[in-house]
Amino acid sequence: MAQLPKTIGILTSGGDCAGLNAAIRAVVSRAVQGYGWRVLGIRHGTMGLLRRPLEFETLDLRIATGNILRLGGTILGTTNRGDPFAFPMPDGSLRDRSAEVIAGLRELGIDTLIGIGGDGSFAILRRLAQQGGIKLVGIPKTIDNDVGATENSIGYHTAVMVAAEALDRLQPTAASHDRVMVLEVMGRDAGHIALAAGIAGGADVILIPEIPYGLEQVAAHIEKVRLQGRNFALVVVAEAVKDRGGQPVQQQHSGGGVTYGGIGHRLGDALARLTGAETRVTVLGHVQRGGQPTWSDRMIASAFGVHAVDLIAAGKSDCMVAWQNRGVVDVPLGEAVAAPQQVDPDSALVRTARGLGICLGDD
Repeated sequence: MAQLPKTIGILTSGGDCAGLNAAIRAVVSRAVQGYGWRVLGIRHGTMGLLRRPLEFETLDLRIATGNILRLGGTILGTTNRGDPFAFPMPDGSLRDRSAEVIAGLRELGIDTLIGIGGDGSFAILRRLAQQGGIKLVGIPKTIDNDVGATENSIGYHTAVMVAAEALDRLQPTAASHDRVMVLEVMGRDAGHIALAAGIAGGADVILIPEIPYGLEQVAAHIEKVRLQGRNFALVVVAEAVKDRGGQPVQQQHSGGGVTYGGIGHRLGDALARLTGAETRVTVLGHVQRGGQPTWSDRMIASAFGVHAVDLIAAGKSDCMVAWQNRGVVDVPLGEAVAAPQQVDPDSALVRTARGLGICLGDD
């Protein structure tokens, strides 16, 4: 009797970002053409494994075209809600539905699961894999670039490009109206987007959660810019930066969800009072997640997808592909999810910002 081809599963989990489809394309292309395997795409993350009938589709070479890698978002859908170990039920209770997810994977005959996610998703998927005896390979994606053990995650470069372009567009209108422009960008646990985009976009002030700031120092720097003969200033702030009382600014959404957001407006109001300048605030929000991925996100996602399949062929699991020293390697998944990769206050980019005279709020 002929041996059935290996069946691997792939899902995207957590928040969407640009470059996910390029990774899916690479996995399918390498698995089908390189090894003759079957690839099943699971829809809406682990939700597709909780629903009955199971929500999945066979992914073949029809999607392995150049068109898909140009698309933002994920063709499989994703979710950042519904932890299967504490799944919210209609009556308000939480139920452990992990056994249903594992049963779904077994029903599909999946040998190894490729999970494209961030540290939160990896922690859940790894726990599922260990409980169910399922092989797992991770591909890191997050616009925040805070997954440990990798220099780059899918989606980060595109998010920085969007933020830097926003500064390019805010600068002329700031100069035209003698204004201080405050740009709030995403960054749940880390300030990588704010730091990189602020440097690339010529910001005067960059505020990130890793470096405590003082409003008086920020106001003094804006006044310094004004005394130097410039009639405007650009301020970039990561959404997780705390307000003057030391608390993160969060928004309550319908359905009970809570997200960061709002520090930009509080900062803008405070700077207007302290400096007397006219301030305007722009919150990029989900604009940073969508749109066409940059060439670098497509390249990294493609390299990650091919390497993930090759790891499966080599018999490896419980690992994550990572970008280190201009190449793709694999690292233990436990190491990658141990702690978020925050901005090092003594990193090259922080030193670059200080060398350019950018205020980080602490001097």
